[in-house]
Amino acid sequence: MAGVLVHEWLGPIGGSEKVLDVLAEIYPEADIYCLWDDAGNYSQERLFESFLARTPLRRKKALALPAMPFVWRQMRSTKKYDWMLVSSHLFAHHARFRGRNASLPKYVYAHTPARYIWEPELDRRGEGLFIKGAGLALKYLDRIRAAEPIEIAANSKFVAERIRKSWNRDARVIYPPVDTERISSNSDWASTLSNRESEIFASLPAEFVLGASRFVRYKSLDIVIRAAELSGLPAVIAGSGEGEATLRARAAASSVPVYFVVKPTDAMLYALYQKCSVYVFPPVEDFGIMPVEAAAAGAPVVANRLGGTSETVVEGITGHLATMQDELELKVAVEHALELDRRQISETASRFSAENFRRQMLDWLPTDSLSESSTQKWK
Repeated sequence: MAGVLVHEWLGPIGGSEKVLDVLAEIYPEADIYCLWDDAGNYSQERLFESFLARTPLRRKKALALPAMPFVWRQMRSTKKYDWMLVSSHLFAHHARFRGRNASLPKYVYAHTPARYIWEPELDRRGEGLFIKGAGLALKYLDRIRAAEPIEIAANSKFVAERIRKSWNRDARVIYPPVDTERISSNSDWASTLSNRESEIFASLPAEFVLGASRFVRYKSLDIVIRAAELSGLPAVIAGSGEGEATLRARAAASSVPVYFVVKPTDAMLYALYQKCSVYVFPPVEDFGIMPVEAAAAGAPVVANRLGGTSETVVEGITGHLATMQDELELKVAVEHALELDRRQISETASRFSAENFRRQMLDWLPTDSLSESSTQKWK
């Protein structure tokens, strides 16, 4: 029985790419289709790109965006498939094959309906002229395409509610896989660091507030620095991205020392989780994998009370939730998080393991029943 996995695009590893990797393990016979592949983790025999991969647009997502809904409707293959499972956070759920696979039963694992068009206030990419001008038309088209899948799964209750409001569809919740087993299996990730990483790690203070994510505006790492100021602790900011200069300028004006760890390896990130006094995660996220990773390493977490983190942080056990713009609430949340039992934090995070994700996916879409799914003609 042949199936196909569909994903928006493959880039440097992120949350959705990690989900695809696990799906590719769960359904090892399935081919993979994407707009373009900048990761190179799969063989050409298994992974297929759209024609956008052969254009300069692959490096300019904003310019490619207007073409994506059309491109997803033009998929072709000489192979005969029995089912399609789509990992979508933009327009991949629009996917349809031409020809012999035109009536494939389609299932969607939704990381979110496109925040660009449905909640632009949460995503600055929604400020672009194309999105502003075509927003209503894109919403109309997106809702039509969202009616096609036989079933939809969401990566959090927060996203399931957004799906209900945006697409008028119900969705079951299957939390995405987090490598909690690997993270918690080593109680001293610092011992695995390279010599250069060990030097950087040794230069950090004994206690600090950690912020780790991409250096982009909506991650709000400036709030991590403010949380450190409020608690009187140094801050460590780990990650990389276009906002580094802005963050360094904020750090230079800080009342507490701020250290940067740029482009940390997994081992370095896990070692930082283990060493930090508290991990602060300010953004409103659809799920938020990094706070779960931090908890798996035993780090107390302070996260935004809005979004998917409200489902992953167990108040008073793995961390505390806060309104990030309320400085008193943020200060108190950090103070209380510092008192938590790190061993209990790690044990609680195991409910988001990759093994739990595999089990729930196979409960939802067992491989022996996919070929028996009722077919559906696409609009």
